Amino acid sequence: MSPDDRLYTKEHEWLKVDGDVATVGITDHAQHALGDVVYVELPKVADKFALGQTFGTVESVKAVSDLFTPASGEVIEINSGLAETPETINKDAYGAGWMIRIRLVNKDEMSKLMSAAQYDDYTKDA
Repeated sequence: MSPDDRLYTKEHEWLKVDGDVATVGITDHAQHALGDVVYVELPKVADKFALGQTFGTVESVKAVSDLFTPASGEVIEINSGLAETPETINKDAYGAGWMIRIRLVNKDEMSKLMSAAQYDDYTKDA
């Protein structure tokens, strides 16, 4: 069951909104499908992204996958600890494994994302 306090994309990113700031990461479903995460490439603070734009990559023993921005915004913080311990994503995808924090520029985009129940339904047969 995905946490109810965030929104989800079909590309398996999650977004947790707090005012005009959102924390972004990949879902537990995604990290499980990837396998052991060995490297994460994240953007720089102050980088700006539009909805759906690639903001980095995650590399596992199985594949390299692009990371897509679930909402438009400016990066205000990155999880720099992932450079040393990318496996944190496997251990705690919804907590310590977060990737970036962005200042949202268009909250109307939230309507394009899925609730936890919708995401769980979307991934149940995957």
